[in-house]
Amino acid sequence: MPTISHKAVIMPESPIRKLVPFAEKAKAAGKKVFHLNIGQPDIETPQVALDAIRNFDEKVIEYSHSAGFQSYRDNLAANYRKSGINVDSEDIIITTGGSEALTFGFMSTCDPGDEVIIPEPFYANYNGFAVAAGLNVVPVTANINDGFALPPVEEFEKRITDKTKAIVICNPGNPTGYLYSKEELEKLRDIVKKHDLFLFADEVYREFCYDGAVPFSVMNLEGIENNVIMIDSVSKRYSMCGSRIGAIVSKNKEVMTAALKFGQARLSPPTVDQVAGEAALKTPQSYFDDVVSEYVERRNIMVDGLNSIDGVYCPKPSGAFYCVAQFPVDDTEKFCQWLLESFDYKGATVMMAPASGFYSTKGNGTQEARIAYVLNQDSLKKAVKCIEEALKLYPGRTYC
Repeated sequence: MPTISHKAVIMPESPIRKLVPFAEKAKAAGKKVFHLNIGQPDIETPQVALDAIRNFDEKVIEYSHSAGFQSYRDNLAANYRKSGINVDSEDIIITTGGSEALTFGFMSTCDPGDEVIIPEPFYANYNGFAVAAGLNVVPVTANINDGFALPPVEEFEKRITDKTKAIVICNPGNPTGYLYSKEELEKLRDIVKKHDLFLFADEVYREFCYDGAVPFSVMNLEGIENNVIMIDSVSKRYSMCGSRIGAIVSKNKEVMTAALKFGQARLSPPTVDQVAGEAALKTPQSYFDDVVSEYVERRNIMVDGLNSIDGVYCPKPSGAFYCVAQFPVDDTEKFCQWLLESFDYKGATVMMAPASGFYSTKGNGTQEARIAYVLNQDSLKKAVKCIEEALKLYPGRTYC
């Protein structure tokens, strides 16, 4: 019998989706499941984007240019410039989601066997993208006790070898919600410049910053313009997760020429979704103001609620719509499965993502879970109550 590839064997499961069968069984048994496991906002997509889809009246849905429609790239570049990111359309390639953008970036800059350094915990699918490109992820562990701030520069230096090609960050972060300061990014800039590395920055949550925090884009780091590659997406910014449109952005012409060749190999990004993405650029600022205000309320309900439960610790994030909490349990993977299989409170239970899947270092995150506070405020209050009651009954609870 033929065997599958080594890549297929080592490709990691998604910690966000692996418990889905248990959630489906819980629902079939009549339980209400509060989905805190996945970053699917219930915020409405901007009307301008929905109208663009409804009014699409072309007689043929044609391929676009492999880099994306010129009008979209022109308007996206103008939108970036309005927010202080000085790029032109030739610095942008439209991709099938941010996932493809990062995959193109990896394949354009790295060879099989090369290494990328990533602060952990990190978005679990980075592991999958690295496997697909034949790369090795080298983690630098951030600490929940300081809110998952950037690890010390010395820890990055220790891990740099002749195989190191890039550092990868997400800012604001998924899964932690931590927002790197300009000073932290400048420390990364100095490392990147010293060792002539690439710096990938996933900035898809840039609009979601709280308590007066202001994001600083890696595109504005001076002195490493040709080292920086930004990843972007419409998914979270406009609550358009099903519109698989992203972008790879860089001033490095050689990287963009290479990325375009990968883009040509997959032909083009989705046509109708680009129409929606371009229209979404006209979304009024009031939309984002309302969304940010709503997420602040949701964050406070979730994080303050978790911290009020005996034995639970959750740092308050400054961005995105995720948090990582530490629970007084033997293993959050067991706990999360138990919540779906064996527990309900007033007919409801909670689905979370065990945080161990967001770490590359084996054994890390076993008492942590990622939570996406993307549900309405009433549902979040009920979800927190479910967690509180569950910890009273969970047989694997630990005590100090």
